[in-house]
Amino acid sequence: MDSEKKVTDPLDPLVTDPGLYRVLLENERVRVLEFLDAPGDETNPHEHPDSVMITLSAYSRRLSAEGRELDVELPAGETRWLPAQEHAGLNIGKTPTHAIFVELKEAAVSPRDPNYHPLGPVAPRPLTGTPLSDASSDEEKAWGFA
Repeated sequence: MDSEKKVTDPLDPLVTDPGLYRVLLENERVRVLEFLDAPGDETNPHEHPDSVMITLSAYSRRLSAEGRELDVELPAGETRWLPAQEHAGLNIGKTPTHAIFVELKEAAVSPRDPNYHPLGPVAPRPLTGTPLSDASSDEEKAWGFA
């Protein structure tokens, strides 16, 4: 991690909410952030690039952007895709929000529709494949499905 790097983007969460976000790892391809807040805490408007979000605690948050609001309730251990977006958040639950964001630094493979303004994480798609059995290979078990 380049601990000497100065973050200057005014919408970077390290600038908007330095007490709630911290860098766990950064290199030329990704930045990994930890987010931790308490019930009632609110974030300022900030942006995330395309990211993978992993919840370490169950939580309830209200996300807002461009006059829209979305209440998000996630269990601990959830992994979700978070498309690039700008938002603010409010912990509306009774527990802290604790999450990891793996932010991608590479540009999206295909250009985004300029009218697409996501808010919040994308719901997971169900896994496809044959359920595991005792006869499944070690490789199938490692991937979680046959």
